Amino acid sequence: MAGGQPFSRIGLTLEDDLPMQTVKYRLFEPRLMPRRTKLDVPGWAGKPERRSDGSHEFAWHCMPFVEGAQYGIELFYPFDNELHVTKSNGRVVLSGDFGPDPGTGIQWPPFRSFGEDYYTYQLLLDLKVGDDMAVRTEPHPRFYTASDDDVPLAVPALLRTSWWPMISFVVFKAPPEGRTHIFRPGEPFMQILFLPAEAQFDLVPMDEEEAAEREMRGRRIHASRKTLGKESTWTSSTNTVFDGTYRHILRAARAKAKETGES
Repeated sequence: MAGGQPFSRIGLTLEDDLPMQTVKYRLFEPRLMPRRTKLDVPGWAGKPERRSDGSHEFAWHCMPFVEGAQYGIELFYPFDNELHVTKSNGRVVLSGDFGPDPGTGIQWPPFRSFGEDYYTYQLLLDLKVGDDMAVRTEPHPRFYTASDDDVPLAVPALLRTSWWPMISFVVFKAPPEGRTHIFRPGEPFMQILFLPAEAQFDLVPMDEEEAAEREMRGRRIHASRKTLGKESTWTSSTNTVFDGTYRHILRAARAKAKETGES
């Protein structure tokens, strides 16, 4: 509840081959429109050019990027006018028209500088996850594909929202002087991932036997690349050679995992 106005309540289900995780959310601003991140083609992920000789290479051609980009949810800029973020004389400058204070009791305008190099946005988004899960803020994947370097840079932060019932604000890194980050109406401006709350792993070197097995596996993939990638090899307009070896192995690994899970 904020300013007497109830939050919207919608269930968001994250579907995966792994056991289903359901993330529930409530929000103050419906135009944030949280959803599973989608590749925008044509758009920030590239043009709809096929993987064929002479085509330009785009982000959506790369399966590791595609999977990484769609791993979380995206949020959309919910205001009617653009916000331009710059730095001048060492200070963050926020230029945008948000109109009059709506009188709901929330911070207005919803953006403000945060020290010399950062600024915040009053997000007011509640994401309820399981006790063993957490949410992590990230730049939107289009940050890595934008040629104009104008995409807002959300600062990574891990929040344990099973017991913290509201993400009040998120932090962004301001661009260096001479650059401008732009929030545009209806455009995705950040991504949120859902991860285990504790990073429970130990980093240790492989023993000789395991290292030898991995080396042999790598050599076999390399040796069979001409066969595996024969029908999918192409040379882009920048004279870069690509093939679908990784995609083919990924498809086979998924099929095997599905078959094993059903048996």
